[in-house]
Amino acid sequence: MDGTLIGLVAFAALIVLLGARVPIAFALAGVATLGTFVMFAFRTGAFNPDRAIRPTASMVFSNSFDLIHSYDLSMIPLFVALGHIAYRAEITTRIYYAARVWLSAIPGGVAMASVMGCGGFSAITGSSIACASTMGRICTPEMLNMGYDKRLATASVAAGGTLGSLIPPSVLFIIYGIFTETSISQLFLAGILPGLISLLGFLLVIWLWVRRDPSAAPTRPDDLTTRQRLQAALDAWPAALLFVIIVGGIYGGIFTATEAAAVCVSATLLIGFAQRRLTVAAVIESLRETVIQTTSIFIIAAGAKIFVAFIALTGVAGDIVAAVQAADLNVVLLMLAIAAIYLALGMFLDPIGIMVLTLPLLVPLVEGYGLDLIWFGVVVIKLLEIGLITPPVGLNVFVISSVVGKEVPIDRIFSGILRFLSVDVIVLALIMAFPILSLLIPNSM
Repeated sequence: MDGTLIGLVAFAALIVLLGARVPIAFALAGVATLGTFVMFAFRTGAFNPDRAIRPTASMVFSNSFDLIHSYDLSMIPLFVALGHIAYRAEITTRIYYAARVWLSAIPGGVAMASVMGCGGFSAITGSSIACASTMGRICTPEMLNMGYDKRLATASVAAGGTLGSLIPPSVLFIIYGIFTETSISQLFLAGILPGLISLLGFLLVIWLWVRRDPSAAPTRPDDLTTRQRLQAALDAWPAALLFVIIVGGIYGGIFTATEAAAVCVSATLLIGFAQRRLTVAAVIESLRETVIQTTSIFIIAAGAKIFVAFIALTGVAGDIVAAVQAADLNVVLLMLAIAAIYLALGMFLDPIGIMVLTLPLLVPLVEGYGLDLIWFGVVVIKLLEIGLITPPVGLNVFVISSVVGKEVPIDRIFSGILRFLSVDVIVLALIMAFPILSLLIPNSM
């Protein structure tokens, strides 16, 4: 039986299962296992299930075992734990409070502080959903109480939350690096400049919004002293230290990404207990949440690894590469087509699901065109960022909606998101047109 046909049927079945809301880990593993069984059963032409049981089981269990015992995968629980512990030690939120103190007198300053707080939170946690959820509970109610436009108050945090995917560390970069066998340390460094450009773009959106409609962001009298401002800035030193450890340690070759995560977790525990902001009970609760979140990611990754092995077995990726090369598409058209695929999938699927569904086919295609996989990883993560706030299923928007409840209808949040989406599209175009924006820092290592 033709392997390409089996592979295409498997993709179709997978999309149907995902559309039916079957959990992605079970959909990936189930389709891959059944497809592999069919491949081996028809290996000699006639259907012989007895010959398929052993090789299918071997493929499923060996790929799962190899993934779970991957050294690189160990950084996921470390960074997830870092985010939970740092939040309970009040390290991740102090950047927001510092920015709020300095910017509160500026029109739209609290919204800008929210975006900067999201950027700082992202630089420690690496999770967009966690960033939107946590900062949404802190920033959005405060802006609504101050009389901010409901669209601005919600959309600024939903958009700012996406920075967790691009600013290192990033769970999505880790998964991309594992499945494409690229350097996760270089991926982290490659996301710095695009992440900062995205953050500046969001600040620009807020500034233009408030300048055009001053009533969207009422200001209050600022009676803070210079000493209070300096103290707020100094209180944010633990977050700055952790970011320096991650980025400086990796860039300087002092740590690998995994070692940087371990050092940061240790430093966070020491700082939290020294400042008496952390308790043993809080650490235990952080570890419990880490186990739950990490287990979910690992199960998805294991299903994805089985699916990738199945796709390699079918040979469908090679056939697609040959077909695209025969069509003689130039690089611009290729990247536009890839962007369209990711933007379309981003309207309906979560980022990890999109990544594990597309990478087995797109990575061989990109390599066939001689494109840099580090740069392509930044493009993919930026596209996934956009998907987090793209209607009708922008996950970050739904997270913010769950925070504010009925006070702000979800269509109002999406109407405010459109301004931030326009900046995201511009930044995406810059990243695609000028690969140096992604490769400058990793290439200088």
